[in-house]
Amino acid sequence: MVRKHKEIQIIKKKGQPEWAVIPYKDYLRLQELESISKDIKNFKKSLAVGQEELIPDEFAHRLIKGESPIRVWREYRGLTQAALAQAIEISIPYLSQLENGSRKASTDVLMRIAKQLDLALDDLV
Repeated sequence: MVRKHKEIQIIKKKGQPEWAVIPYKDYLRLQELESISKDIKNFKKSLAVGQEELIPDEFAHRLIKGESPIRVWREYRGLTQAALAQAIEISIPYLSQLENGSRKASTDVLMRIAKQLDLALDDLV
């Protein structure tokens, strides 16, 4: 946000800068940057206490591209379909159908999957 000096007005008091008057669009950008900075600080705090998790790019890109969150998170956690299905007491074919999108899971099943994969329900929907 480099601006020509003539766009910024410095108001002095007793010869010392007291106020800086900047274009409104620059003011709005500064507010946005402050908000982003607060979000980053909050994320870092949450990460430090285990409330947030970083995942490798490979898995993040798969999620962004719209691949099944159940499959991506299951594979990230190192579980087979058989292991996850057994842990949450559903059949392997049913889990496969959930992962390929041919069936929708009930809220109960989604909650069990989320709990088993140590995720928030929102991470799966």
